[in-house]
Amino acid sequence: MNKKQTQKVAYLSTFFSLYIAQAVPMSFFTTALQVIMREQAVSLSVIGLLQIIKLPWILKVFWSPAIDRYCNTVRDYKRAIIGAEITYALLIFITSLFDLHTILPSYFHILIAIILLALAASATQDIATDALAIRTSTTKQRGLLNSMQSMGSFGGSLLGSGVLLMVLHSYGWNSVTQCLSIFVLIALVPLLLHKKLSFQQETQTKQRATWKDFVLFFTQKGIARQIVFLVLYYTGIIGIMSILKPFMVDLGYSMKEIGFLCGIIGIGAAFVMAYPAGILVRRYGYQRMRSVFAFIMFLATLIFVILSINQNFTTTLTLTIAIVVLWGSYGMGTVVVYTSSMKHVRVGREGTDFTVQTVITHLMGIIIAVIGGVIAHYVGYAGMFATQSAIALASFFYTLQMNKTVK
Repeated sequence: MNKKQTQKVAYLSTFFSLYIAQAVPMSFFTTALQVIMREQAVSLSVIGLLQIIKLPWILKVFWSPAIDRYCNTVRDYKRAIIGAEITYALLIFITSLFDLHTILPSYFHILIAIILLALAASATQDIATDALAIRTSTTKQRGLLNSMQSMGSFGGSLLGSGVLLMVLHSYGWNSVTQCLSIFVLIALVPLLLHKKLSFQQETQTKQRATWKDFVLFFTQKGIARQIVFLVLYYTGIIGIMSILKPFMVDLGYSMKEIGFLCGIIGIGAAFVMAYPAGILVRRYGYQRMRSVFAFIMFLATLIFVILSINQNFTTTLTLTIAIVVLWGSYGMGTVVVYTSSMKHVRVGREGTDFTVQTVITHLMGIIIAVIGGVIAHYVGYAGMFATQSAIALASFFYTLQMNKTVK
C-alpha cells in the first residue's frame, strides 16, 4: 500500500469510526429498553413513548449554527468532536449505574433524561463531523466518504439492535453499557491519530453563523428543487419499511424470524451496498446515479406489491430477496442523499445546512410511517404498497427532470 492509499484509508476510517460511534448506542438504547420494559410487563403505550429519545436528532438543527460559529479551523472541529464524544461516553457510563430491574418505574424518567442528554451530545458530534467531512473533502471524494457515513449508520444499527441485544441477555445492562462507553471513546482514536486533516479550500466569511441560519437555508435561490428531492427520494421505500414487520406478522412469521430477516439480513444488505454505491457515485457523479438508484428503489417497492397481491408467491425465499433489494436500495439511496446534501451547503454554514437537509429526511420518515399505517388500515397492504410504489416512481421521474435542468 503506497502513501496515497494509506492516507485515503486513514481518512475514510476516521469518519467511519465517528459515524458508527453515533449509531451503535442510539440503536441499542431504542431496542434494548423496549425489550426490557416489555419483559417487565410495561404497557405498550408507555413503551411507545420511548421514541422521544430520538428527539435530539431532530432538534439538533437549532444548535447547529453554534457549531458553525465556533469551528473555524480543523483544530476547532476536533475539539468539538472530542468534547462531545467524551460527554457522550460519560453519560452512557452513567446509565450503566442503574439497575433496570429495580428502577422501573420509579426513576425511569431520570434514566430517559440521561439518555436524551447522551444523544444530544451524539447529535452535536454529528453536526461537527458532517461539517468537517464537507470542508476536508473534494467533490470526487464524497461518494466514498458518504459510503462511510451510510455504512457507519447501518453497521451501528446492525450491532446495536442485533448483536448487542443478543449479548444483553448473557451479560446484562450494566456490562453492555459500560462496554459501549469505552467503544465510543475508542472510536476517537483514528481522529486523534490523523494529523494531516486539512480544509480543501480556506474561506474567510465576513458574517459568522447565527441561529437564524437554519431558517435562511430555505430562502436560497433554487433550493426548492433540492427540498422536493429530499422529501420524495426514498419516501416510497421508507413507507414500506414502516409497515413491513406487521405485514410479516400477518404472513405468520415469528418475532425471531422477523428480527433476523429485517434486523440482520436487511440492514446487512444496506451496509454492504453502501460501499459500491459510493464507488459508482464517485465514478459517474451523484446526478446520474440518483436516477439509477431511484429506479432500483421503485423496483424494490414493486416487488412488495406483487407479494401482497399474490401471497401464494410469497415464500421465505422470495420475501428474503425482496427485503435484500429493499434495504440494499435504501443503502444506495442514502449515499446519493448525503452527497447531494453536501453539494447544497453555504460557505461557513456547512454544519447547519447539512443538518437541515438530514432532518428533512428524518421528519419525512416519521410522517410517512404514521400515514402509511393509516393507508394500510383502510386499503390493505396491497393498496399501501401500491401507493408507496407510485411515490417511488414519481421520485424516479423527478430525478430525471432534475438531471435535464442541471447546467
